[in-house]
Amino acid sequence: MLDLVADQKPENDFARMDYERDRKGPPEGFPKFPDIPGSRYTDKEFLALEKEMMWDKAWLYAGHVDQIPRPGTWFLTRNPGAPIIVTRTLKGEVKAFFNTCQHRGAPLVAEDSGEGRGFVCGYHGWSYTLEGKLTAVRDKRDFVDLDFSCRSLKEVRCELLGSLIFVNQDSEAQPLMEHIGPMAAQLEQYDLENLRLVDSRSYEVDCNVKILLDAFLEVYHIKSIHVNTVDRFLDHRSMIVTLWPNGHSRMATPNRRPDWVDPGTVGMPVIPSITDFPAKNNVSYQIYPNFVMPPAPSGVPLLQFWPIGPKRTRVVSTWIAPDHDAENPHPLWETRLSNWERILYEDLQYAPQIQESLESPGFKGMPLNYQERRIYHWHEELDRRIGLNIVPEKARVEQVLGDWVQQD
Repeated sequence: MLDLVADQKPENDFARMDYERDRKGPPEGFPKFPDIPGSRYTDKEFLALEKEMMWDKAWLYAGHVDQIPRPGTWFLTRNPGAPIIVTRTLKGEVKAFFNTCQHRGAPLVAEDSGEGRGFVCGYHGWSYTLEGKLTAVRDKRDFVDLDFSCRSLKEVRCELLGSLIFVNQDSEAQPLMEHIGPMAAQLEQYDLENLRLVDSRSYEVDCNVKILLDAFLEVYHIKSIHVNTVDRFLDHRSMIVTLWPNGHSRMATPNRRPDWVDPGTVGMPVIPSITDFPAKNNVSYQIYPNFVMPPAPSGVPLLQFWPIGPKRTRVVSTWIAPDHDAENPHPLWETRLSNWERILYEDLQYAPQIQESLESPGFKGMPLNYQERRIYHWHEELDRRIGLNIVPEKARVEQVLGDWVQQD
């Protein structure tokens, strides 16, 4: 059975759940985790390194293709830490640019979304195509040797995962599909290309972003935080974890009753290609660093956790679903979204108190357990992205999980 636990391929998922349910301790050879230093959540020097070396070079969810349904449509996102325009060109391509005129840095757009045949800076009237090319400047005669070809908008890497748009400020970043590696094959069953945008809303919480990220990488907390909601039907002791390269991961938690179905979803359209395991269990994928996706047959929530300050986080909750008609939504969506928000609030409400507590002299570090190994995996990857020799020694995490990462 231990071989099945070490081999985290999908064909072993059900057997791994049986093992997790019956085990008396962590598997043989599983490492003891050194404490995760508390300074990683509070130290200004460390948080600055985190932003520069990880957040500014990561693949981050920007939006859904339904937000740019026609050539010429665009939307603005500030979540990645810089204002970025995502647009559909006249040829139908999805592109992204920094919202920054190449004259004197003024913003090209001021609204959250819009439509047009190009972009015109509201400050001095410089004009650009939807492909980012500079086409006209006011009083061109007053510029000496202005080379339009050198003054295009600065493009941001932009790639699709089905209907989901991801951006990366690092022009040298590994392509998105290569980056998520073995996860890509598992995501094919969800037919992401054909899932429509249902809803998106955001919440701001007074805590470091990692406090909330940690909460969504484990189910160890559900018997305390979700007593009257998900703990009623989830069997957290049978939860399985898959660790992938580049910090990505998955967990899957069975229902207490194998035949249980969420009564609030009965009769809603389902994804026809979804396989048996995620259809009957509670699976949650994480694309590093901040994208959490727990798909269900009739809809997929997309959670994003954004640092908007050392002690401030924006949580964005987006839903996509099969056969969704925005003009005539299924009548169960209103209740479903309300129930989801209730569970989400259970996670969010405790975070400011945790932030206050971990800033106290009483907190030095985290002794994580086997159930919480996705959190340790996340922190190991953060140090690798910053650079193992760059992370301050007092904040460093020892690399111990290498043998437990599934490479294929």
